[in-house]
Amino acid sequence: MKCTIKTVQTKQQMDDFVGLPRKIYEGNPYYVPDMEMDVRRWFEPKHNPGLQHCDVIPFVAYDEEGKPVGRIAGIINRKANEVWKGSCVRFGWIEFVDDTDVSYALLKAVADWGRSKGMDSIQGPLGISDFDKEGMLVEDFDQTGSAITIYNPPYYPEHMEKHGFGKEVDWVQVKVQIPQQVPERFARAKKLVCDMYDLKVRKLTRKEIYQGGYGRKLFRLLNESYSELFGYTQHTEEEADAFVGQYVPLLDLRLLPMIEDGEGNLIASSITMPSLSKALQKSGGKLLPFGWYHLLRALKWKHEDKAELMLIAVHPEWQALGINALIFADLIPTLNKLGYRWAETGPMLENNMKVLTQWKALNPTIYKRRRCFSKEI
Repeated sequence: MKCTIKTVQTKQQMDDFVGLPRKIYEGNPYYVPDMEMDVRRWFEPKHNPGLQHCDVIPFVAYDEEGKPVGRIAGIINRKANEVWKGSCVRFGWIEFVDDTDVSYALLKAVADWGRSKGMDSIQGPLGISDFDKEGMLVEDFDQTGSAITIYNPPYYPEHMEKHGFGKEVDWVQVKVQIPQQVPERFARAKKLVCDMYDLKVRKLTRKEIYQGGYGRKLFRLLNESYSELFGYTQHTEEEADAFVGQYVPLLDLRLLPMIEDGEGNLIASSITMPSLSKALQKSGGKLLPFGWYHLLRALKWKHEDKAELMLIAVHPEWQALGINALIFADLIPTLNKLGYRWAETGPMLENNMKVLTQWKALNPTIYKRRRCFSKEI
């Protein structure tokens, strides 16, 4: 297919960028759409403080009739390149019809732009932040996606390989049935570490998060806990505030255990939220006319039987000391009380054995492998 790549400059072009997935995924029962409002705001500095240290450029591919057939965003994260000693342009938000000319043209547009800025390699799908969606799905295309992960058709990774891209890293997810009782391993470890280190589990109020500084305190913990992970860069306080504003309204604070030491220092936390997959599918990615109802219903009135274990963070000085047992010992009874039957983690690096082995006592299923592709330019 002959196509033309255009930089998004007009409202109509942004509408085409945002609306393209409706064409790609029409009739697909596994795809979970982003909220279109969130996609637009990602490109707006007043809503996305990460743009302060990034250059971003969105592209749309059009066929000969002027219809959108692909999209992509180029991202140069100056902070990440400085931290990781690289000259890399990232690509994200990639979608395309099953035509290698279209996918090639999109990736070439980002590579050419990156090269013009002095970059020597391209990686993706990635975002600005480690909390943006990342990694192209390469397995388990018959599993329903989620609000926090990328779903894509099977032909996407095939295109990447045809265009000479190779594996940079892989992430996997874990699915577990929630046990009726806290496993003995966690119960013993909880008692041991609480007695030995004088630790306690706290649940926060929204006032403490918004006005008491706990939102920023949590992100300082994340910065320290995840600093060695692939591509991770420290979040600023402005970014922390933006994430808190976006996600805290979606959280049931009973599922937000905060572990503190005897001096009140935050040393570990976990963030779990109700699955919004079905609600987002029903909404079609739009709040109006009835998308707000489906989301509110899933959050407040009748949630799915699946919970999303978005993340677990433990301060480096406290890792490998059994602190995770406090989190699981708190979450399991709460999840059961609230009627959840199973849970799915967010993506975890396949070689992060410290994290992956913590699920062993829960008989995990490892699935939904996704990949960051890379190539020299």
